[in-house]
Amino acid sequence: MRALVDGQEGARVDPFDRGLQYGDGLFETIAVPESKPRFLDWHLERLTDGASRLGFPALDTELLRREVSAIGNGSRCIVKLVVTRGSGSRGYRPPQMPQLRRIVSASDWPPVAAGAGARVGWCRTRLGRNPDLAGLKHLNRLEQVLARSEWEDGVLDEGLMSDEAGNVIAATQANLFARINSRWVTPRLDQCGVAGIMRRAFCAWRASQGAAVEERQISRAEVESASALLLTNALVGAWPVRELAGRPVAVDAESTEFNAWLGGK
Repeated sequence: MRALVDGQEGARVDPFDRGLQYGDGLFETIAVPESKPRFLDWHLERLTDGASRLGFPALDTELLRREVSAIGNGSRCIVKLVVTRGSGSRGYRPPQMPQLRRIVSASDWPPVAAGAGARVGWCRTRLGRNPDLAGLKHLNRLEQVLARSEWEDGVLDEGLMSDEAGNVIAATQANLFARINSRWVTPRLDQCGVAGIMRRAFCAWRASQGAAVEERQISRAEVESASALLLTNALVGAWPVRELAGRPVAVDAESTEFNAWLGGK
């Protein structure tokens, strides 16, 4: 793993950094499949929107772009870009003139078996509803951490999470699409959840074919009766679900078609 902290290789994060102390920050996970960061403009757009919603100073997106490209160094890897409000004194109140901190790291591309289909279960851990944070990829991922601890490696590939009202929102690290009445539907994310970049890409791909994805609340019963299910994230693209809670699910061919389209990006 390679990392830059405020542009410096080998630098360390201040223990009083607010991202470390309070989760006061945002992150992006960026796929670099063929030496070029995929959908980097969209990642920076989401990061900029999140920074604005959290009251951060304006981001230097050109600097971030250069550091993401530099840390990848032309290799096939996964880049994680973290921006925090920087260091501060004790207490929750944000500093009036924060000095944002940038942490950019690169990890080797892990083995991915998206074509095989995912074995998925239901998580007991619920997502709390908070429209002020909904859609943001903020640093507080404790709900996902608790959910992911519910199964051991090799038992499941992913787990689906619902909100406090029982609406299905997403998997622990992927967005969800369900084919309901011959139409792809994805959960609305105005109360909680992360608006994923690959979710956006899948919706754009479908729209280009004249078949828009519907965004609305989805119940557990609808997911369980869906004719097909897909998970999307930056690493796997579209990952068909082949098993839900021990029951087989038909694998939809559109995951292969989307991933083929994605390969040209």
